Amino acid sequence: MLRIVLVRPGATDYDCDERIQGVLEIPLNRQGLMEVARVVDQLRDMGIGMIYTSPCDSAQQSAEILSKDLDVKLKKLDRMQNFDFGLWQGMKVCEIRHKQPKVYRQWQEQPENVCPPEGEMIEQAEQRIRTAMNKLLRRHKEGVIALVLPEPLASLVRWHFKNDALGDLWKALAGHGHWEVLDYEPAKVPALSE
Repeated sequence: MLRIVLVRPGATDYDCDERIQGVLEIPLNRQGLMEVARVVDQLRDMGIGMIYTSPCDSAQQSAEILSKDLDVKLKKLDRMQNFDFGLWQGMKVCEIRHKQPKVYRQWQEQPENVCPPEGEMIEQAEQRIRTAMNKLLRRHKEGVIALVLPEPLASLVRWHFKNDALGDLWKALAGHGHWEVLDYEPAKVPALSE
């Protein structure tokens, strides 16, 4: 069995302002650094053998701290860049709710059917995830690895492994500095189809 520790990066100023980051490069703020330090303490005895990270600033910064403090190798996954929110990036979530209430609700209830203006569809992000995860699953059959991924990318990875509802991705954007465990047993969970 492969155990995947799915880690959300610590907070950025955009997270604290409830702004949409998407693919914008925003570093951790003081709160984010404290969140990562807490995660390090919580994961110290998990036996993590390798850490993989999204190429975004907050994820890389969080992963570098984890790697150094846990003395574990780190590798950047270029295909795991965050979801591209297009023109929504930099906006506050409440602005979208007020300016585009119908689209806001659609993204809340059925995000797979919404394309942010000049952004990408969930399906496009899923393709990147499937490719990257299948490569990892071929490389790691057992043990413990950590994935440091920003939201909503982390929610998309969880969705694939747990086969449950995608959930409210607006709420997921507030999920920084947390982690969860996903157990992958090839016999019980089919490979991600490409």
